Amino acid sequence: MEFLDPLLLARWQFGLTTLYHFIFVPLTLGMSLFVAIFQSAWYRTADVKYLMLTRFFGKIFLINFAMGIVTGIVQEFQFGMNWSSYSRFVGDVFGAPLAFEGLMAFFFEATFIGLWIFGWNKLPKGVHLATIWMTVVGTWLSAYFILAANAFMQNPVGYQMSQEGGRAEMADFVAVLTNPVALTQFPHTIVSAIMFSAGVMVAAAAWHLARKQNVETMRPALKFGLWTVVISFLAVGLTGDQLGLVMVETQPMKMAAAEALFNSACGADASFSLFSIGTPDGTGEIWSLRVPYLLAFLSTHTLEGCVEGINDLNLLYTQELFPQFADQVDGNFAPILWVTYWSFRWMMGFGGIAALIAVVGLWVTRKNAKREPAAWMWKVAVWQAPLALLGILVGWIFTEMGRQPWIVFGLMLTEDGVSPNVPGWNVLVSLIAFTLIYAILAVVEFGLIVKTVKKGPDPLPGPDDEHPSETSVEDTPTTVY
Repeated sequence: MEFLDPLLLARWQFGLTTLYHFIFVPLTLGMSLFVAIFQSAWYRTADVKYLMLTRFFGKIFLINFAMGIVTGIVQEFQFGMNWSSYSRFVGDVFGAPLAFEGLMAFFFEATFIGLWIFGWNKLPKGVHLATIWMTVVGTWLSAYFILAANAFMQNPVGYQMSQEGGRAEMADFVAVLTNPVALTQFPHTIVSAIMFSAGVMVAAAAWHLARKQNVETMRPALKFGLWTVVISFLAVGLTGDQLGLVMVETQPMKMAAAEALFNSACGADASFSLFSIGTPDGTGEIWSLRVPYLLAFLSTHTLEGCVEGINDLNLLYTQELFPQFADQVDGNFAPILWVTYWSFRWMMGFGGIAALIAVVGLWVTRKNAKREPAAWMWKVAVWQAPLALLGILVGWIFTEMGRQPWIVFGLMLTEDGVSPNVPGWNVLVSLIAFTLIYAILAVVEFGLIVKTVKKGPDPLPGPDDEHPSETSVEDTPTTVY
């Protein structure tokens, strides 16, 4: 029965759990930075509103970090559960950056998070500030090791095949860590995370400002978030451009699939379709809005550059590069075109809409604005928060689905990586269990964050109130409870 196919179910399970886990990753990467910035502003200026923002967004950061740990642990277990053949084949290489992530980066960030949570009023202010910056370093370092492992699947480097054959072994760990895919994927991931986190900040601030609550605290948060969304969107474009150049060099089939380009083209013929009615399938589409030269420029940074098409690449892979795999894929090494074609556009579209909303937000909230934003504008600001996240998730769908049919490009097909002795019903049961558990966790996560946002930051103290920096640890809002 097809629905009990272990390969299909294992792919669905890993895809769903990975995307679910990655909901929490960008908010951790971006919000930790914002908390560090606000605490630094308080340290330098002694302005109590920055302390309030530090504690408020710090609590959101910690709730999200805790949930990310719970969902992330499942990921590594799946390599042994459903992908044991893959683990045996590249475990010596793939496992090294994962081990560094777990043994070094994760414990590094966890240590400093603990010092930050429980160090209020116990550590000197400067030392306590350093702990949150070390947390940022740890979270970003953790992300890099994970991306280095993923980059090996996109562009395997730093390995050698074992003398017995059938296994890849580590040959150059530095090469694995400095994989061109990882070096370009890391800044793209970070600025995308910052953009999403800024969107969450805008949403939280807009919710309070629409109700005229915590205005003195939330207005600077709104401005900071709006400007960060716009700037980070520009950075996403620049880093994405560099990642695209590396993608063309290492995985030309992925770029061809992103445009559904069947025949190689150069110059004006290498156009990029901004939008199409129907997915191009090589027989022509109903209608497409195309920009001449754009695909050539994106792929080569020259207007007259040439881009290899799917048909030519299939011929090259079948006859020269990977003939040993040709029969397994029936001579077609292209991924599912409608997935890659539309995910590539949705990725850019979601981010573009979020940036446009931020630009409008900056305009309507400018100092010399003649009127307050309308009620519906605040609602738009609140509900824009998921846009950047959707762009990130769709971008990962493009990254991983665009690599297919490979689990490790050029070395192993996805169908060869699945565990050979795990029956389909076993995978189905775990898939259903994970889905139900994750659904419950999603309700808990969303509920905790919404409750925290609605509660808002502590009110600014009056002249007779105790200064917030003297608040006891037990009453510090950054503690998760």
